[in-house]
Amino acid sequence: MSKETTEATSGAKRHGGRYIYEELRKQILTLKLKPGVPLDEVSLAAQFGLSRSPVRDALARLISEGLVTILPNRTLLVTPFEIEEFPNYISALDLIQRAVTRLAAMHRTDEDLLRIRGADAAYLDAVSAGDFQAMSETNKALHMAIAEAGKNPYFISYYEKLLGEGQRLLHLHFDYIVSTASSSTSLGRDHDEIVDAIQARNPDEAEKAAHEHTMLFRQRFLAYLQQNLTEKMSVG
Repeated sequence: MSKETTEATSGAKRHGGRYIYEELRKQILTLKLKPGVPLDEVSLAAQFGLSRSPVRDALARLISEGLVTILPNRTLLVTPFEIEEFPNYISALDLIQRAVTRLAAMHRTDEDLLRIRGADAAYLDAVSAGDFQAMSETNKALHMAIAEAGKNPYFISYYEKLLGEGQRLLHLHFDYIVSTASSSTSLGRDHDEIVDAIQARNPDEAEKAAHEHTMLFRQRFLAYLQQNLTEKMSVG
């Protein structure tokens, strides 16, 4: 096989793996693939019309993000989420969200602020369009821009994992959020106090706003659960 052919084949595999990763990630985050559902390399390879190698690469990336779990017997499944663990999730999210937001207010540069403002504008556009998938992705991008402005790679890595889990929770109750918000604009304005405090370089106000933001998410999710008490409480 020529060098050109080898490189083309390798490129196709990388592209195929990236496509599979993006498609599976979207299906997991939007709950098309439910928590706890088993995943099989052979079936996925047949579904996507590719070899098992790019499927394996995509699954490895999803495992590293915490969206897919590998059991001791090598079984793969969409990472379960037990509703009973929600208080623990909120506790972890609250602590890390307060920390990264405080650090952003302390260390952000003008370039960081531009990225944060741009990410917030993209989120507002998604809210206005009523695009749930775009809302969850742009919300994550905004919070990651804030974390990156804080300049602590350990916090950034852990925060990204928590936000990924949070995307699935958002999709569980997006309809509820939109239907109970006074308007799409009020929903989109959730981040104003955080961004303004970061711009003002006020770490105390930034941390306070981040905590209130987490509590708002908690309040909305618990209200959603109350409205859906007849459903099974565990999605794992």
